[in-house]
Amino acid sequence: MSAPGAPGASGAPPGRGRLAGKVAVVVGAGQAPGETIGNGRAAAVLFAREGARVLVVDRDPDSARETCERITAEGGIAEPFRADVAEERDCAAMATAALDRFGRIDVLHNNVGIGAGDAGSLDLSVEHWDRIHQVNLRGMWLTAKHVVPHLRAQRSGAVVNVSSAAAVCSIPILAYKTAKAGVNALTQELAVEHAPFGVRVNAVMPGLIDTPMAVDGWADALGVSREEIRAQRDRLVPLHSHGDDGELRPRMGTAWDVARAALYLASDEASFVTGVVLPVDGGQCARVG
Repeated sequence: MSAPGAPGASGAPPGRGRLAGKVAVVVGAGQAPGETIGNGRAAAVLFAREGARVLVVDRDPDSARETCERITAEGGIAEPFRADVAEERDCAAMATAALDRFGRIDVLHNNVGIGAGDAGSLDLSVEHWDRIHQVNLRGMWLTAKHVVPHLRAQRSGAVVNVSSAAAVCSIPILAYKTAKAGVNALTQELAVEHAPFGVRVNAVMPGLIDTPMAVDGWADALGVSREEIRAQRDRLVPLHSHGDDGELRPRMGTAWDVARAALYLASDEASFVTGVVLPVDGGQCARVG
């Protein structure tokens, strides 16, 4: 059975779906423990439901296997692969594994992001600056470096990077913000560089999303309840939605909102879309202007 808010109840029949016949490499497709689903797992599940065969990549092999089990239980096709995007040899091995197991690659989905140890400019350590940039920005370049040549060779393919509204909004965590701003710039540069070979590169820019890393992780770190963190974050979102009682209230998005945007950018429906950084944020980024 699908999780609440999840689109669809089972995988698409063979030969059908918006990613039918395609192979997707989803990086960061595991997730931290929590009550909700994370962005990477939601993307992997939704891509499989839409007909893709999925290489489920995560540095936590147990979490990757959990994602695969969820996909296969719905009739989809997925295989786990352990990789740390901070290591170039792992990124190269990831591309090789996808080709060995599925014969091609059509979609690279980069759902990578850490923030532990981040702080403002005067309190941030060099070690945490380096680690966050190594994973959040350098890692996305390395996965593209080793996957995009195969997309170029077949003259088709899509890369979807997961950025963050933190790239353009005020936030007191310097390394995460600058790394995600770098992801936006990386996305645009890769898009222009590889467009002549039929390869599209876009990004989604989530705002406040109700995921285990964003909500449960902060609740544990601050020693407060999940409900308190959720309510604080809900109040910051411009977009109001109907609650169970029918009243309009501000609310965070879910990982399914991010996954649906990524699905569009990965699919042939976006065949004339490249170099785009698409906010999925309930209007949060609109306040910047």
